[in-house]
Amino acid sequence: GEGHWGGLAQKARLNGDWLIPLPKAFTAAQAMAIGTAGYTAMLCILALEHNGVTPEQGEILVTGANGGVGSFAIALLSKLGYRVVASTGRTSEHDYLKQLGASEIIDRATLSEPGKPLAKERWAAVIDSVGSHTLANACASTKANGTVAACGLAQGMDFPASVAPFILRGVTLAGINSVTQPKAKRVEAWNRLARDLDFDLLPLISHEIGLSEAIDAAPRLLAGQLRGRVVVDVNR
Repeated sequence: GEGHWGGLAQKARLNGDWLIPLPKAFTAAQAMAIGTAGYTAMLCILALEHNGVTPEQGEILVTGANGGVGSFAIALLSKLGYRVVASTGRTSEHDYLKQLGASEIIDRATLSEPGKPLAKERWAAVIDSVGSHTLANACASTKANGTVAACGLAQGMDFPASVAPFILRGVTLAGINSVTQPKAKRVEAWNRLARDLDFDLLPLISHEIGLSEAIDAAPRLLAGQLRGRVVVDVNR
């Protein structure tokens, strides 16, 4: 973690309150393939459900679609019956996103530049891991009473938006904090992952490397050149 030693270690000493039991549905390797990304994606979906979002209401936009959160969000939403539109800047990954369950793919450039305070209503809900102008434009084009779950800042920490979507359309911006959720919510999210995730997609979303390969993989990850999840086998 950012504030605690133990990342990529074979053993780590932790506060027991940080831990939850491994659901019986998962192997340890599968749980790590899902990791924080899949868990965060599920927290986003729980927020949408809490606000009453249903498949019948229309399309769900997923930004940062090739990343870990985006990949799991698409897979989960698709299995739950939603029509998912994936936003990405990598045209080479269109087949991958379709395999996960995306019905349509749009270029992230349509969202990443400064936009209008309000745009044409399209999205019933949004799961955004990008932030900045992308998040602002997603909010501006969300339907009345829709929900935007914000969980990341790949484009930036700023939020260059107006209050128009919130006071004129009743859009809800739901912040998703995956770090300090109460234990009951963490357990709920992992139990839902056990129920709603198509495990056959895990080999598509994640791939395994050895500990000796982690340093070389890090800059590629930061540069957005890796898709989905990377699982590090710390024993090799």
